[in-house]
Formats: sequence, C-alpha cells, structure tokens
Amino acid sequence: MFGPAATFPYAVPRDAAPADAPKDVFLALQRHLGLDRAVIVQTLNHGYDHAAAIETIEADPGNHRGIALVPLDVADSELARLNAHGFRGARFHLTHTMPGTETIDDIVRFGDRLARFGWHLQLHINGEQIPDCAAAIHRSAVPVVIDHMAYPDASAGLDQPGFIALLRLLEDENVWVKISGCDRATRAGPPYTDTIPFVQSLVAQAGDRAVWGTDWPHTKLDGPIPDDGLLVDLLGDMVLDPAERHRVLVDNPGQLYGFP
Repeated sequence: MFGPAATFPYAVPRDAAPADAPKDVFLALQRHLGLDRAVIVQTLNHGYDHAAAIETIEADPGNHRGIALVPLDVADSELARLNAHGFRGARFHLTHTMPGTETIDDIVRFGDRLARFGWHLQLHINGEQIPDCAAAIHRSAVPVVIDHMAYPDASAGLDQPGFIALLRLLEDENVWVKISGCDRATRAGPPYTDTIPFVQSLVAQAGDRAVWGTDWPHTKLDGPIPDDGLLVDLLGDMVLDPAERHRVLVDNPGQLYGFP
C-alpha cells in the first residue's frame, strides 16, 4: 500500500516518491481480478510505520495477511502487535538495487525470534547472491521465502547460474519461492511468455512450496506498468495442471500465511 500521502505520510528519507496506491484502489482491483485473498507487503516508502498496510488488512481480516518490515532490534511487543493485525512474516532486502544493512547471518538469527509467532522470513535477493547466502538460509529455524524467483533474466535461459542456485536451494524443504515478478524477469515484454519455463521449473521443483502474487502496484519497474489481468491469465499458461494451480493459489498460501 502507498498512502494516500495525506493520511499515511511517506518515510523520510524515502526510497522513492511513489504515486499513491491506497486501499480503495487495491480493493477495487482485487474485486476486478476475482481474488479473495491477499498478502500486503510493507514497503520501504512507509518504513516501519505499518498503518497503511494494517488499514487494508483490516478491510477483510479473514482473507488479508501482511508481511512486515522491521529492524532486527524490534521489540517483542511490536512483533506481537503486528501478529495480532495479521502479519505472518518479515521481509529483508539484499538485492543489488535495494541493499539493506543486515547480513544474511543476522537475518537468519533474527528468524529464531519469529518462530514463536509462526512467522517466516522473506528475502528480496538476486539469484547470483544465493550461493553466498545458502549456508545461512539452510540454518533458518523458520521457513524462508525467496521473492520474485530471485530475479532471473528470461533471455539467459534456465541454465543461468543464479537460477540454478535457486533450484538447488529449493531442495531444502524449508525454502519457498514466490512465482511473481514475471514483468521484471521478461525481456520480450507482454504477455511475458518468455518467463513460462522458469515458473514451470520452479513448480516442478517445489510445487508444494510455491506461492503467487501480482506485485501490484509494480514499483521501481523498468518499462510499462503491466496489466494485472494479464498476469492472472499468464498463471493459467504457466501452471497447466488444475491441481497444481490449486496448490499454488489456495493450499500453499493457506499453510504459509495461516489463512482459514
């Protein structure tokens, strides 16, 4: 959620100056796409102030969950407060374009504190960083979700080192993957069909640990903002088996985010 700035001011200094993408716009999009459930990921632009995300979660608390952005020294009382508001994980940035200050060892140790709440770690990471982080990730006491397929380059093929590293990482049954960000991985543009082999490989490797999302409102994106309906349609081409698709859309997120 982004703003509206008049109600939920952006953090200063902030990562960028986004256009408002508030609750009402999101809920209208959710209805249009026919999606019942949603996971709201806290943005750097609002920093550690989760008020905008909480407002959206509380619009449908049975079907909305959140991923928090917290410092490593966050108080247990704040984690408990966010947990009560429907948050089920904490996201950390390690990518080249959005590097955080935390090391992977610090993040994994922090995961020990999340175990009592049943939370997971979500890592925003590039594929080529995975080999240096894998040993720490394997030590995690809580599930680890790799964001946006670890940003493969769809023009570089399935044998690119970063994607192979992700597939190897997924041999660990404590590691999950978000099959999102096809609009970032593509080099052909809409309708993003060059990303289909990557998703199919991930689902073949870890179909019981893959979850999907639109990544709306598509911030910091090179190129045109995608049509979210196109991304929904693409899922039908990427995951052909209805039972597999049901796992990705219903069963897996039910387990990971604690949906009823």
